[in-house]
Amino acid sequence: MTPAGQDDPAAEARRPRRRSFLTLAAVTAVAVLVGAIGARWVIEEFRSPTCELTAGDSTERLTPEQAANAATISMVSIERGLPPKAATIALATAIQESKLRNLNYGDADSLGLFQQRPSQGWGSPEEVTDPVYAANAFFDALEAVPDWSEWVVTEIAQEVQRSGYPDAYADHEGEARVMASALVGQTHAGVACRLDEPSGSGSAQDVLDKAGRTFGAQGTAEGAEVRIEASGADQAWAVASWAVTHAEVEQIVRVEVADRVWDRHADPLTWQATGAAPDGTTVTLTVATG
Repeated sequence: MTPAGQDDPAAEARRPRRRSFLTLAAVTAVAVLVGAIGARWVIEEFRSPTCELTAGDSTERLTPEQAANAATISMVSIERGLPPKAATIALATAIQESKLRNLNYGDADSLGLFQQRPSQGWGSPEEVTDPVYAANAFFDALEAVPDWSEWVVTEIAQEVQRSGYPDAYADHEGEARVMASALVGQTHAGVACRLDEPSGSGSAQDVLDKAGRTFGAQGTAEGAEVRIEASGADQAWAVASWAVTHAEVEQIVRVEVADRVWDRHADPLTWQATGAAPDGTTVTLTVATG
């Protein structure tokens, strides 16, 4: 029997454990909260830069390098006055041959985006590893095929490329169509990239020179800003898409066209409305400074 005026020993034994349980629960809750915050920080800090190319209900995700190469191919097709199908054919080919990477190796002496062989007359190693040259060489060969635009995509790709795996092009036709639609401007606001912070200052003049060499761009460079004039709304969106995909290497932080803006620092996978006229044909690019 417990003496009068003394707590039950079992109750006394339980009190410390209750306090310890509450302390442990509090510590656990804090740890979970810190863990959640930490996880979000890790995701934000270590998520990979990515570009999304969207047409209709379909989206293709590429690395910035792949997206930039795809945009170069598409803009070369536009500069040559070719229909969107040409970009689709070239993109399907480059996806199969290099996964849209400018490779400095390949089977035998194959090199570049299209794995073109210098020994087969495609150009020198330096030329076929230049994306602009390689794209033009591919389109030269494409246009040399009579009635090429009436061919099935996979068959004309094989006719031009002469691959050892002719049936493989069919695996990439769907994704190539989505990419081409977004990159040639058929789909407006179809290209957006989430990138790391700029690694340094950009050069507006260098961006304009690169645009001029790739697709004959006409415009001005002043301070941190480049203004490129397009011939129509679709072409303006093609130029804007090219700029976004090259933003990583050219330190571009903002692209504005029509009534939309892509901002590298604010929800970069979404084009935000600006309230400007929706049918504008001037594309304004801003590079990082300082």
